[in-house]
Amino acid sequence: MTIDPASPSEAIRTFFAERHLATLTVRRVDGRPHVTPVGFTYEPERQLARVITWETSWKARHVAREPGMHVAISTVDGGRWATLYGRATVTADADAVAEAVRRYADRYRQPKERPDRVVIEVAVEEILGRA
Repeated sequence: MTIDPASPSEAIRTFFAERHLATLTVRRVDGRPHVTPVGFTYEPERQLARVITWETSWKARHVAREPGMHVAISTVDGGRWATLYGRATVTADADAVAEAVRRYADRYRQPKERPDRVVIEVAVEEILGRA
C-alpha cells in the first residue's frame, strides 16, 4: 500500500514512534546493495528520515561517495511493515546531528557520545507499507 510521505496515517505514525529496528540499504561502489541494521526516525512534516552513525561507517562512506543516492529504509513488526524510499546525504552539521540524536533518543535510547557522529538524512519520496 502506498502511503503519503507528507501525511501518513495515525497507525503509521504510531508504528514509526515505537521502538523497531530497521535496515538501511545503500549501493556499494560495484552496484551491489549494502544492507545494515539501523535505528531511524521520521519527520513527516519535512518528509525526512534520519539515521545517526559515525563518519567512517560503511553506510556513511557509501552515501558520502554519491550524495543523493537512492536508498531504502525498511522496518517490520509482524504484519506491520514499511519501506521508505528516498535520496540520502550525509552531514556532520552540529545542529543537524543534535536534532537527529534528540529524535533517536526519544524513539530508542540516548546514544553514546561520539566526536565523529554524522547523520544520514533521507529525503523521503515514497513510502510503501501497512500498519
